[in-house]
Amino acid sequence: MVQIIAPRSGTAFPLSKGEILQVIDPDGGQVSDLLAFMHADVREAISNGRTFDYEETIQLTTGNRLWSNRSNPMLEIVEDSVGTHDFLLTPCSEATFRHFYADKPVHRGCFGNLAEALAPFGIGEDAIPVAFNIFMNVPVDTEGKLKVLPPPTAPGDFIRMRALADLVVGLTACSAYDSCGGSFKPINYDIER
Repeated sequence: MVQIIAPRSGTAFPLSKGEILQVIDPDGGQVSDLLAFMHADVREAISNGRTFDYEETIQLTTGNRLWSNRSNPMLEIVEDSVGTHDFLLTPCSEATFRHFYADKPVHRGCFGNLAEALAPFGIGEDAIPVAFNIFMNVPVDTEGKLKVLPPPTAPGDFIRMRALADLVVGLTACSAYDSCGGSFKPINYDIER
């Protein structure tokens, strides 16, 4: 059954080995931060550095796996209607809003939403790594400069990922203005057993 993550909020849930998590952008133009931790030991977490190393790319899409800080595969992307995701930038936070959006109200961001959702699983703020930012559009130019552009998604775009181990997953509907093109929308997800 499809679950809805309200705009600027987050959730966390267990995902069993073999299950497929589908993350859907129902309205288009929305980002979702994803974190994954090993259920058996939540100190083992998703790692952008290990993933870039083992997958030999920063452009992750169908066929790529997301790896842990202990070099174990956690998720495999089995279908991807967009092909644009970011694994460079950390979840937005109150500090992000103070730094980039001084003229706008401060929000706890994806970091705060993930911290609250993951706390019941024994995962504290200091254990939150760089998220796999689904649908986030962060081009890198030839000089290494980053930009954050609106997501290229259309309504109904999705990514499907198979769990390669028993996991705890955190998932958001992103709260940052630039990441979502200045508007905030829901994110849907479904777990296929």
